[in-house]
Amino acid sequence: MPQGGLHTATSPPASQDSGTFRLGKMITAKPGKTPIQVLHEYGMKTNNVPVYEFERADGHANTPSFTFRVTVGDITCTGEGSSKKMAKHKAAEAAIGHLKANASLCFAVPDPMAPDPSKQPKNQANPIGSLQELAIQHGWRLPEYTLSQEGGPAHKKEFTTICRLESFIETGKGASKKQAKRNAAEKFLAKFREFSPDNNVSLAHALGSTIGCTWNTLRNSNGEKITLLRRSLLSIPNTDYIQMLGEIGKEQGFEITYLDIELSVNGQYQCLAELSTSPITVCHGSGISCGSAHSDAAHNALQYLKIMAERK
Repeated sequence: MPQGGLHTATSPPASQDSGTFRLGKMITAKPGKTPIQVLHEYGMKTNNVPVYEFERADGHANTPSFTFRVTVGDITCTGEGSSKKMAKHKAAEAAIGHLKANASLCFAVPDPMAPDPSKQPKNQANPIGSLQELAIQHGWRLPEYTLSQEGGPAHKKEFTTICRLESFIETGKGASKKQAKRNAAEKFLAKFREFSPDNNVSLAHALGSTIGCTWNTLRNSNGEKITLLRRSLLSIPNTDYIQMLGEIGKEQGFEITYLDIELSVNGQYQCLAELSTSPITVCHGSGISCGSAHSDAAHNALQYLKIMAERK
């Protein structure tokens, strides 16, 4: 028997039709929907909300190519396109094609008498699906998840995932990639819990109170670390720029995330240092090792903060 809530159809009698859902019937009944909408509706009906993940960006500036992966239940498909939106549509299209190809499959529709999953205890909730539903409900772009770090010994791995929603980010850590994604999504959801789902909440309103570091606050700050940065030449040998940036972030209320990217054409390691300031700051770094790339990115971020923190 296939896994993940799929079972082989055995021509159920008419009395059982209300308990099954065929993807083909839904597409026929509601034409004109985009692949993402169709797949999302399928996911809502089967309690398998699709989750989209950004995989990579290739090509040149004038001919970019993006790849997204979508997971719905036990099915995972990828799609490529000249834009992120097109890649998501292609991934959803591939998943729909996979589901339609096996006409012998039918999918159990949740029992209408079953308890509402949203009212179940918190530890049974699916934060990844909940965050995606929230984004769709308010007309935001879908969350994007990127694995940024993987470390630790084989018996005790730790993964770090970045979740992007519009121009905001959260990071999550866990013993598995899935747990790291769940934790990142849960951080976002925690910021929305004080708002009623019936309100038309803007993303800036919902997250604005948690993003306190702006260029204006930096310029007016008398904090010890930011004051030291204003006086620093940032050219003293053996300075730990990663630690220095971390201390400023702690003092000024922003987080730093290092995202490793592919090697450069000359074989150097590369990374991006992303600061959760408002607006978000992203600085590039490179070096002969992963650590030196992080240090270079932190140094570049400090130089930028120094300029922005100067008092007029």
